[in-house]
Amino acid sequence: MRTSRVPSKPVRRGEGGDLTIDLWLTRDGGFEADLALRLTPAEAEVLHAQLCYVLDDSTASVITPVSKLPDCRKPAVGSPGVHWP
Repeated sequence: MRTSRVPSKPVRRGEGGDLTIDLWLTRDGGFEADLALRLTPAEAEVLHAQLCYVLDDSTASVITPVSKLPDCRKPAVGSPGVHWP
């Protein structure tokens, strides 16, 4: 099984503030179902931070020039050896 984002649907915010990401579930290359991943703003912030951490600088510079990266992806000056848990 594989889950992937529906490419034509953006992430959206509901009336209660939760964020929804539309997903497709496939099995052996065939469509199985539509799914919706719902995250609270706090859950979305944690996911955002974790994604920024795992998308290292070498990946970012291949896709987008450093000058156009969002702040969370720009190189930061900090204490050596400090890492995301």
